[in-house]
Amino acid sequence: MAYQITINRPVETEGIGLHTAVKSRLRLVPAPADTGIVFRRVDLDNFEIEAHVSNVARVSYATSLMKKGVLLSTTEHLLAALYSCGVDNIYVEIDALELPILDGSALPFIEMLRDAGIRRLRRRRRYLQVLKPLEFSDGDRRISIYPSEEFHVRCFIDFPHPVIGREEVELTVNRETFSRELAPARTFGSMDDVPRMREMGLIRGGSMENAIVLNGDCILNDGGLRLPDEFVRHKALDLIGDLALVGLPLKALVVAHKAGHALHTQLVTRLLADRWLWRETSDESRAVAPRLATRQAVATSD
Repeated sequence: MAYQITINRPVETEGIGLHTAVKSRLRLVPAPADTGIVFRRVDLDNFEIEAHVSNVARVSYATSLMKKGVLLSTTEHLLAALYSCGVDNIYVEIDALELPILDGSALPFIEMLRDAGIRRLRRRRRYLQVLKPLEFSDGDRRISIYPSEEFHVRCFIDFPHPVIGREEVELTVNRETFSRELAPARTFGSMDDVPRMREMGLIRGGSMENAIVLNGDCILNDGGLRLPDEFVRHKALDLIGDLALVGLPLKALVVAHKAGHALHTQLVTRLLADRWLWRETSDESRAVAPRLATRQAVATSD
């Protein structure tokens, strides 16, 4: 698509946070060209937090953003939907510190975007085009990014659980493929982990209404899985949501092997920090003056 886009009209939803169990209202609002994806804490005088890796606060079990002490948690599912659907500019209004988990997938956000429609803006879309490979690992977890003329992801998981095990998914990411192949995939967890995680202040809002719940070798949810390999597809969804923190549409192949939020955001940080690895381009395939290089990338960890 040659031109940047935003949504055509505001849409909203509400629900509870996965980790806080706090009810919130989320509203998507059109934004002008070159705004990017910007969260607004409407409960805090419309304080704005840009969806950029420089604002990453922590990445344990979810990707949280923070700016000047203002926190926003569990952003990855909405970011994955916006990024895959090519929404360049949007305000995300939220009245609590965590986005609603809804059904645990990105499908409700895809449906919101369908209801909102698309508006083309009078500004050329810019891309971040990867020029050279970047690879690194943490033990047996690995993540890499390579040059490509389109946005492509390959994700591999290997869980020591009888229901999950090894799964792999690969696709070129766009509105159609994401909506069909990844958006319905839900977050997941095991009953064995619930006491420990709740002691840590996590998954207070978790239930079979918003997650795949495993118990031994059984899936407790009525109807079972939505997709035969739903687990890896949700991990790919999370990967895309974290890659959105680049701040521009990617032209790259990303390969994630047993990775998670920490490695995803470290990849974005390391990529932006090395100006020789990428360039900004437009749809006319010209190099353009770098806009991202002016923003500071910060290291992240579990």
